[in-house]
Amino acid sequence: MEADTFGVLGAVTARRGPDVLALRGPRHRAVLARLILSRRRVVPVARLVADLWEAPPPRAVGAVRTFVGDLRRALEPDRPPRAPARLLVTEGPGYALRAAPDAVDAWRFEAAVTEADRLPAAQAPERLREALGEWRGPAYAEFGTEDWARGERSRLTELRLRAVERRAELLVELGRAAEAVPDLDAHLTEHPWREESWRLLALALYRTGRQADALAVLRRARALLAGRLGIDPGPRLRRLEAGILAQDPDLDPPGEPADAAARLWARTTEAYDRTVAAGARARLESTVGLLRSLAVTGGGGLEAAREHRLTAVRAAEETGDAELTARVIGAYDVPANWTRGDDPELARGIVAAAERALVALPEDPTADAARCRLLATVALESRGVRAPRGPRAAAEAEEIARRLDDPALLAFALNGVFMQSCTRAGLAPRRDAIGAELTALGSRHGLVNHEVLGHLIRLQARAALADLTAADEHARTVDRLAERHERPLVAVFTAWYRALREAVSAGASPDASDGSHDSAEAAYRSAAARLDGAGMPGLERGLLPLALLGLRLARGRPAQVDPRADWGPYRPWAEPFALLAEGRHTEARGALRALPEPPPDLLYEALCCAEAALALDLGDRSALRRTYDRLLPAAGELAGAGSGLLTFGPVDGWLAAIRRALDA
Repeated sequence: MEADTFGVLGAVTARRGPDVLALRGPRHRAVLARLILSRRRVVPVARLVADLWEAPPPRAVGAVRTFVGDLRRALEPDRPPRAPARLLVTEGPGYALRAAPDAVDAWRFEAAVTEADRLPAAQAPERLREALGEWRGPAYAEFGTEDWARGERSRLTELRLRAVERRAELLVELGRAAEAVPDLDAHLTEHPWREESWRLLALALYRTGRQADALAVLRRARALLAGRLGIDPGPRLRRLEAGILAQDPDLDPPGEPADAAARLWARTTEAYDRTVAAGARARLESTVGLLRSLAVTGGGGLEAAREHRLTAVRAAEETGDAELTARVIGAYDVPANWTRGDDPELARGIVAAAERALVALPEDPTADAARCRLLATVALESRGVRAPRGPRAAAEAEEIARRLDDPALLAFALNGVFMQSCTRAGLAPRRDAIGAELTALGSRHGLVNHEVLGHLIRLQARAALADLTAADEHARTVDRLAERHERPLVAVFTAWYRALREAVSAGASPDASDGSHDSAEAAYRSAAARLDGAGMPGLERGLLPLALLGLRLARGRPAQVDPRADWGPYRPWAEPFALLAEGRHTEARGALRALPEPPPDLLYEALCCAEAALALDLGDRSALRRTYDRLLPAAGELAGAGSGLLTFGPVDGWLAAIRRALDA
């Protein structure tokens, strides 16, 4: 007799040979789907009841038993009465489907993807093509709205999309780029938001001698992303476009990875794909460790780490093991010194997963370290968000870490405390103390990443406090550490700090014709060029135009705002200046009054000064009083210099100008 097979990559089906088995009603198929999803593990009857009904009827348990009985008759029609079931079995508190490893299309698909990763590159595309042939439609198609299916549907869909892209990537690298073009075109018709697919399609066209078509594809991607999502293409697409225009030889098929970052990327991709495909618990934590190492390489490594991180967390959640999930979330303790996130959606997903894990962790002292890491993660990923949860999580994480007397844990917790230390102006001394403790911890216990972080934080804090001599020393020290330990992202921040130094000199010069302003602008533009490809959009977007605005205002010059520039998150503070320049005073005043309080990040004081400049130009007394109160705690500081990147000049100068306007 032919064995039963099951399908979930499309509508849920059961077959015996070529024949489709009748499964009766939708709840019968739901029970079968729920058991398949559990991968031969027992699903308790109570769990089935909860998944099948929002409000279970009085005889829900009996109904589930009826569905199981009907399924058994369909799946094992020749089983003698009272003989034990061999396929849909009763075990303990529930049921399990003991299907063979190759009996479910989703399982075959995942096994094939895993096998393709182990094959020589020349053989892998064909194996991936066979794997993708298993798909008949959306996974668990008729159960798309069910909570119990949502995570598995997302996981399988993402694995499928990555398999399509991986096959295309292999074909391009093998010199078979023309074969990849039709599949990528069809793939992008259904999934136009996949930037990696746009990149691969353009690269495939370029490698087949179709340079104009490749550039047209990149223009389509730019128009779609900007027109529908309001975002610019990511650094990889931008770099590819520049490379095609320059006919960069690096776009030729690459050889074996040569440098450390490339080798690490290869290891990470392999470990990540194996982990997601196989759901192996033991590899989840090691994969996150590789992602953590990859993140500090910057650029593509940082982007790749962000791309894979949430999927690894979701894979851990699917195991149902809260402590494993906590370890996977907490293992990504990558130091961060910029208080605005690069990917808000990813951050929300990580915070939500961490909060779920916190609820599920046992109330046991042995779980305190995991709890601390989860709380620190919540604090870090809530950066730049004005809500009480972030500061509260940071304080709780610090308390646990100090009680456990664990240096690495304390360093991670202090990073969270730092991220929540920008809730108002004038907190640079607090951040300086955090940086000092991190520097000492890192030096004493060999925590290089956090020693680097401590020096960067102190650089920012001392700059805010106008102690540029000390800030200079931290910049020199952190550059030496970065060179010794291969931390390329550090140079981005120290280049911006040196531009800030030029800006301070320009602001101090009484002679506008001495060239210091031009020198500072050139330094800012040079620093901004380092951000291209650094993998930090949360830092990059809007930073250069804001720095140039601060440079002009610090010198007492009129604001010159180009509304076409990419102001990113700072556009609400830029648009009123543009309206004012056009003589639209009423609209400018309305825009000024609609300004929110600046977000709790390192540019809080800078944005307060931008608002003060608008209020001074418009003579808006209520806005002047508001900005005065917000800036007053930062008296004696350099506005914006707490970022370590830019400045709007001395806070005292702004306070004096506001007082004069209010007294007039």
